[in-house]
Amino acid sequence: MGWDGRHSDYPTLLERCNFWAGLRDEKDELIAFGYVAGTGLQHGYMEDIIIHPQHQRKGIGQALVKKLLQEAERFGLEIVTLTYDTKHKAFYTDCGFVPCFGGLWRKKD
Repeated sequence: MGWDGRHSDYPTLLERCNFWAGLRDEKDELIAFGYVAGTGLQHGYMEDIIIHPQHQRKGIGQALVKKLLQEAERFGLEIVTLTYDTKHKAFYTDCGFVPCFGGLWRKKD
């Protein structure tokens, strides 16, 4: 897509996630991507909701998140969580998420 990422991880990610969705433009270039991972039982975790900067603020992100949530429901998930920067709170609230507290652990260098 032309922005930084761990591109070599994507083949493994696509094998391990429960489901994913993407959108390509008229030139067949990937402009949006996201996925839900987890055990496939009651709970899933939504991650990597990315929209190419040239295509942001057009409703693509919200449509992508809502499609992933529809698929989560079809898949039988009852809970989907995600983490996000506080500047995106309104976006995810508009998509149906309820803000809640959580935690983050990160390996020390």
